[in-house]
Amino acid sequence: MRTPCPAWLWASCWGLCSRSQPSMSSSLLLCSTTLPTPLKINRRLHLSKTKHSKFNESGQLAFFYLFSFAWGASILTAEEFMTNPTLLWKDYPHSHMLFQVKFFYVCQIAYWLHALPELYFQKIRKEDIPRQLYYICLYIAHISGAYVLNLQRLGLILLVPHYLVELIFHASRLFYFSDENKQKGVSLHAPSCARLDCPLIFTLWALLFVMARLLTLTLSVLTFGFGLARVENPGFSIADGNFNVLTVRISCLAAICLTQAWMMWKFINFQLKKWREHIQNQIPKKKITYTKSKSTKKEPNRANFINGAVKLEDGASPRTRKSKAL
Repeated sequence: MRTPCPAWLWASCWGLCSRSQPSMSSSLLLCSTTLPTPLKINRRLHLSKTKHSKFNESGQLAFFYLFSFAWGASILTAEEFMTNPTLLWKDYPHSHMLFQVKFFYVCQIAYWLHALPELYFQKIRKEDIPRQLYYICLYIAHISGAYVLNLQRLGLILLVPHYLVELIFHASRLFYFSDENKQKGVSLHAPSCARLDCPLIFTLWALLFVMARLLTLTLSVLTFGFGLARVENPGFSIADGNFNVLTVRISCLAAICLTQAWMMWKFINFQLKKWREHIQNQIPKKKITYTKSKSTKKEPNRANFINGAVKLEDGASPRTRKSKAL
């Protein structure tokens, strides 16, 4: 049977880390003390409140994605999940996890759970709370679902490329905010850096974003539609951790497909919006015609009219026109 794991408390997570691997806990403390604080960086960059919140969010997430990507990639390399895709469903249920896999999921769930009260303690703007709440809840639901349903291998192989794409985006946004010349006249919303006239790194992020969505859908259909459907021991047993029934497989596949479709829908709508703005900015403004400016110059000043008669400057009277003899 599966041993219970206290995945919901930071204290237990930190205690497990310090008891089993003291070097890891000491390295985390060293990173937290040696990294420059966001306040010092913001003082140097003189960021506004909106840019300040975006910069803090990208800085925190970029460090987390970097650490998680490196950790997850090392596990995939050691377990050879990438070279043999049949290991995603072979010998299911995978109730006996390795320590590093279980500890990886413990840290992931603990981090995204701690992000919920952090929205209040960091005094996030009301406009940004729904956007951050959406992706935090999606992370908690998908990672916890993979952990509870014994789909840790599939969840791990899907998280690593996703974290790589998010790392590139947030690291690029950090460089973007650091460059004062590129801050003028650009929107600051979620994928604000993915403009058509942005540097090459954001184009790379857009391509990898689409590739990651296709990879997620392909592996999900392959695992739930073909692999788990042909496994030798199908059935439902909570005691054994076996959830390989048609209802669970369809529900998991539908949840993944809906999430990927929602992400692509937002991505495509944003790109279309920025593309229209880019085209509108390229249209030159109409210049004022020469005839209109010439007619305005010929009109006499209204201040020189008195009782319908024209009064010239210096008290001079207008010249009378001679009538032609008939």
